[in-house]
Amino acid sequence: MTTLVTGATGNTGRHVVTALRRRGEPVRALTRAPERAVRQLPAGVDVVAGTHTEPDRLGGAFDNVERLHITVTAGLAEVGPDLVRRAVDVGVRRITVVWGGYVGPVEQAVADSGIEWTRLEPQEFMSNTLTWVDSILADGVAREPYDYPSALVHEADIGEVAAVALLDDGHDGHAYNLTGPRALTPSERIAVLARVLNRPLEFVPITHDQAVERLLRTGVSRDDAEFVVGWYAASSEDSKTVDDTVERVLGRPARTFEQWAAEHADRFRPHP
Repeated sequence: MTTLVTGATGNTGRHVVTALRRRGEPVRALTRAPERAVRQLPAGVDVVAGTHTEPDRLGGAFDNVERLHITVTAGLAEVGPDLVRRAVDVGVRRITVVWGGYVGPVEQAVADSGIEWTRLEPQEFMSNTLTWVDSILADGVAREPYDYPSALVHEADIGEVAAVALLDDGHDGHAYNLTGPRALTPSERIAVLARVLNRPLEFVPITHDQAVERLLRTGVSRDDAEFVVGWYAASSEDSKTVDDTVERVLGRPARTFEQWAAEHADRFRPHP
């Protein structure tokens, strides 16, 4: 039984692919960048060009697929329900979906699909820390408008939970809140990075508007920028409350931010 993973080179998709291949499962990786995927993904993955935001152009991507992993991304809300319908029509029997921060049209279509499904509701990704790379390399600082705690989750844990839900019974109809083992503020994360990198680093506050403008310069729409920065300004209890779901599903503790920082330390170090 083949699993189709959409967004297979993304923050979470590549970890889903890796976790599935680690268990010896056949995987088809859907990606806009097949050349990069071949270099980045494990051996034995069937890489196909395409995107889940164009379900009517997927062609043979669904051939012999019985499991599907979806990550809700920008542009999927309108076409995502059609993607789910097509999956059901071709015989997919189990779906996992990484939500977009709330139960929207795609998440609801998965829940209403009539087949087995599991919704993954991760809180903030540890990989969001990578947005600090340039400022840390330039002057040893991270600039954020708010210094509130967040129960950050490692993307590899999301991938492994998805693989378990796709391959093992007992997860149908569950919505899994996924966090790391500790809630950390940005200034606490900076302190961890400073220890890992063995160099002084500093947290520098900026205004709400400066944070929005920074996102706009990356091509994000103003509505999306306000949503993201507003999420930090008025974070929910779920976003800062540690949940043991990762440990219960995987049978081992969730990865720590210290582990994440050690794995990505070279990204924050200058290279000749």
